[in-house]
Amino acid sequence: MESEKELEKSSQAAVESEAKPQELAQQETGSALPGDLPAAYQKLLAEKQELYDRLLRKQAELENSRKRMQREKEEFLQHANFDLIRALLPVLDGFDRAFRQRDSSIPAQFYEGLDLIHRQLLDTLGRAGLTVIESKGETFDPAIHQAVETVEDPQHRDHEIVEELQRGYKLKHRLLRPALVKVAVQPHGQGAHLEGNKRGERREATNEG
Repeated sequence: MESEKELEKSSQAAVESEAKPQELAQQETGSALPGDLPAAYQKLLAEKQELYDRLLRKQAELENSRKRMQREKEEFLQHANFDLIRALLPVLDGFDRAFRQRDSSIPAQFYEGLDLIHRQLLDTLGRAGLTVIESKGETFDPAIHQAVETVEDPQHRDHEIVEELQRGYKLKHRLLRPALVKVAVQPHGQGAHLEGNKRGERREATNEG
């Protein structure tokens, strides 16, 4: 009888000794361990991946927002520069007229100083993206030239620009103002040239609008 009691006590002690580590783990974690550890582990991995995906989406949204704000800022500055530089074109035209109509009674130093100011102004506007459209000697292009007069001249190529009446300008890749030009035509090329001139006039009307 005593041996049975001793056997029962030893069995109970063994069970209690096996349960102690689990109880200690429960006390340390403050909660019971899940019954299905692999399933719990997979659930944690899924939650981690979901949080990581959400973080990537938020970062992408933030980057897209930053790029959009930068693009809108550049467009605003470009539009502001466009209006400002276009308002300064009459000043550049005034310089051009002064150089074409030089007065011999005025000292050369005056025109030298005028030329210096003109070049400085062009350099400053050039840094903002202003470029001069090449005209004289070039082939007429209705996208950047506007013909105000045609002359039959066998010494020039058909549709060759023989004179620039007013300079044209671009602001970066955008047409600011077409060049007003005089174009040489051959008798067989007049119809095609006049059609191109009309397209240039329509494009100018669209830009002004």
